[in-house]
Order: sequence, then C-alpha cells, then structure tokens
Amino acid sequence: MAEEMMPKLTAISSHKTGIGAVLVIPCLLVGAIALSVSFGTVQLSAMELWQALLKQGDPTNQTILWDLRLPRTLAAVLVGSSLGTAGALLQGMLRNSLADPFLLGISAGAGLSAVILFALGAWLSLIPMAAWIGAIATTSLVYAMAWTGSGISIPKLILSGVAVSAFFGSISSVLLLFSDERIQVALNWLIGSLNGRGWAEVNSIFPYVIAGLLVGCGLAQWLNILALGDEMAVSLGISLKWSRIAIGAVSALLTATAVSTAGLIGFVGLIVPHVARLIVSADYRWVLPLSALLGGLLLVTADLVCRLGSVELPVGAVTALLGAPFFAYLLNRQ
Repeated sequence: MAEEMMPKLTAISSHKTGIGAVLVIPCLLVGAIALSVSFGTVQLSAMELWQALLKQGDPTNQTILWDLRLPRTLAAVLVGSSLGTAGALLQGMLRNSLADPFLLGISAGAGLSAVILFALGAWLSLIPMAAWIGAIATTSLVYAMAWTGSGISIPKLILSGVAVSAFFGSISSVLLLFSDERIQVALNWLIGSLNGRGWAEVNSIFPYVIAGLLVGCGLAQWLNILALGDEMAVSLGISLKWSRIAIGAVSALLTATAVSTAGLIGFVGLIVPHVARLIVSADYRWVLPLSALLGGLLLVTADLVCRLGSVELPVGAVTALLGAPFFAYLLNRQ
C-alpha cells in the first residue's frame, strides 16, 4: 500500500511544479553567494572578484575574499541549510505547520549554556561547544518529559518544549542582569550573528551539517507515511516511537550545529519549509533537499542585507523582521 501511495505523491509534486522550478533555486543560491562576496565596506567589481578568486591581482582584494567574505558566506549557507532542513523535519514529524527548530527548547538550552560562560567571563572559546552540548541535552530532556511509557506524546512534546524554553529563558535573563560589562557581547550572540565567522567555523561544522542533511533526507519516506496519520503509519509497519526519536535527533543535531556557530537565528526553520511545499507540494523527498537550498539562500541574502548599511546588523534581527509577519500570517490562516 505504501508503494502505491509514493507514486501518487510524486505525481502531485510533478504537476505542482516542473523540474525547471527546482533547478532555479541552486542558481539563485549561487547568485546570492556571488553578491555576498562582492558587496560590503569595500565593493569588488566582477573583474576584481574573479582575479581575487584566482588569487591574482590586488592582495587586499584576495584577503577580503578568501579570509573574510567567502568563509562567512559559506557559514551562512551551512547554517541556513541546517535550520531549513531541521524545520522541515520537525513540521513533518509533528504535523504542525507552525513548528520550527526552536519549538523543542533547543535554542533555550543552547542560549543558556552560552550565557553561563558569558556571565562567568571564562572559557569563551568553548561557547560553540557549550551551545552544542546544551542544545542536545535540552532536546533529550524534552523527549524524556514527553515519554508516556508506550511512546512519545506529540502534545506533551510541544508543551514540554514551551515550558523548558520559558524556564531556561528566564534563567538566561537573570544571569545577564549580573554581567553588565559583557551583556552586549552576549546579546549579539543571542540575537544571532555571522560577524567574524571564518574557515575554522566552516571546517568544524561542515561534516556535521553534511551528515545531518544526508540522514535527514533519508528519512523522507518516514515523513511521507507519518503525514497519513498515526494509525495508517502503524498499519504500514512504521514504529512511531523510533521514527520520532530518529527525526527529532537529526533535527536537534542540525539546529545545535547551527546555533553553536551563529547564535540564535529564528524563523528560518519556520519560513523555509512552507516555501518549499509551495514549490514542490508535500512530498518530503523533494521538500527536504529544497528546504536545505532555500535555507542557505535565505540566510545568505539576510546576511548581505545586514552588511549593506553603515552599521552592520545582527542577521537574527533581519530574519526576525521577515519571519514575524509571516508567522502572524500562518497563525491567522490556521
């Protein structure tokens, strides 16, 4: 029966949009990357950019491209892809179009870990690792709170995530009140920023992001079957417990990796899966890879907007400006 439903989903996706529409997104991403490395305090012409890319011409332009803009842009692609895919996984698992990677308290756990180090004023170089550990630990806590003995309760999972987020968020606020001299640095990280991200960050998260994306896309068939309802999924041989644990673990890994690199960047995981479903319908074999591409495109574009003015804005503020109205629109529709 499952084999009969898969072709139908593929047919719906094919009629919804042509393959040409899917091929446009990578082209847009490449264009956004080219613009991102060209514009900034020092603008590079097409010729200067090409020469710097070949490590020829002005040494200053080469430094700007290879040491500053290119690694930052690639970090934006990796972080955006992680958040977009994590959002698609969570929305599919919970069958809730308002879900995003921060629903399970992942951001609150990562943020609290970072704020503790900011408040102590020590081991600041360990903030990415601490955020990653905090995100994974918080996800495990939320799953444990939602465990019913026979499996994971989706309503309890959502409510547990909201409760943990509120609790950890309040602790973070109290700690910030006692660390006046470091509050600006902490706030920049909590809002989300790609400023100063270099090759070290790109190299450290690259294997985790690629592994998470590959495993996440491999879970597409489970998500397609879960979308039919719990009873139908069980009748088709899907374990609700283990499928949700696997999907939630991959989503937590991707989100934790993104948060440990760029701080708390919201709404990417909320917006991107909706746009992907508008393009390729509800087949997660298309939604997941397209969410990765769109997530990278969105964050690269947002980071470029942050750098166009005389004062650089945190990228999390730009995504929030885009995401908050979109969230209100979705809430009104539901």
